Amino acid sequence: MKWNRFTLKTKTEAEDIVICTLAEAGVEGVEIQDKKPLTEEDKAQMFVDIMPEGPEDDGVAYLSFYLEEDADKDAILADVRAALDELKGYMDIGEATIEESQTEDKDWINNWKEYFHQFYVDDILIVPSWEEVKEEDQGKMILHIDPGTAFGTGMHETTQLVIRQLKKYVKEGAEILDVGTGSGILGIVALKLGAGHVVGTDLDPCAVPAVSENKEANGIPEDAFAMMIGNIIDDKEVQDRVGYEKYDIVAANILADVLVPLTPVIVQQMKKGAYYITSGILDVKEKVVTEAVEKAGLTLVEVTRQGEWVSVTARKD
Repeated sequence: MKWNRFTLKTKTEAEDIVICTLAEAGVEGVEIQDKKPLTEEDKAQMFVDIMPEGPEDDGVAYLSFYLEEDADKDAILADVRAALDELKGYMDIGEATIEESQTEDKDWINNWKEYFHQFYVDDILIVPSWEEVKEEDQGKMILHIDPGTAFGTGMHETTQLVIRQLKKYVKEGAEILDVGTGSGILGIVALKLGAGHVVGTDLDPCAVPAVSENKEANGIPEDAFAMMIGNIIDDKEVQDRVGYEKYDIVAANILADVLVPLTPVIVQQMKKGAYYITSGILDVKEKVVTEAVEKAGLTLVEVTRQGEWVSVTARKD
């Protein structure tokens, strides 16, 4: 199969927000090419003692995304360009030009594995299936996570922010709702921390096998983590199946523009005293989410940050 490849020229400093903007316009995956120097954390992930010197950072990034030949590329590109034009209104994203080319089919599922190695989020070790747990790490809290085609390895700042909040607020036997489940990493962390049951929802059917495989890899009983596919924001059937006033914690690592319509809906699923832990929020959109939280009648508990990303935690009183 041939794929249409679209390469967007932007600035390295705008990479994250442009990628989020592309996601909001319907682009689900992006390849990044830039000359930013590797951080110490990046180098550690590559298990290389001495890294060769790379070219000097020129501040330019190329973001590539792919569409199948039969996709309605004109409609998608129109949405992308409209979203980029709006973004240009409040920040400099560079040229934002898009070039089109074609490429042959790739092994999308497996090519990324060469870049993903075991790593820590504080005291939690996350290990992919193709790596062994080191002898010195035996006995620690270990998660075996393979994202496959569903989002969520734990490497991204937004996921780490939610994991840290779960460590603070998960109580023994807690009922957890994870909106935008992806690989299931947040639900699995919650169960490892002592939660009694998790319900996950996602729009992507790929989340179902991803969660199933990760549950099995972590010894999670089948009935401890249920998955549902559908949009909880506007699908009454999904809302009914998820249930009302039954969750001690709702986690939602999505995007700010999704959290805004989600928040007034999800309040119905929360018990009195329940916590709402959100992330996927760029710092420029922090106020949008905190205002949505307060408008929904929730009490803002804390805002935590990592890099340019924000997590907002609130409580239903």
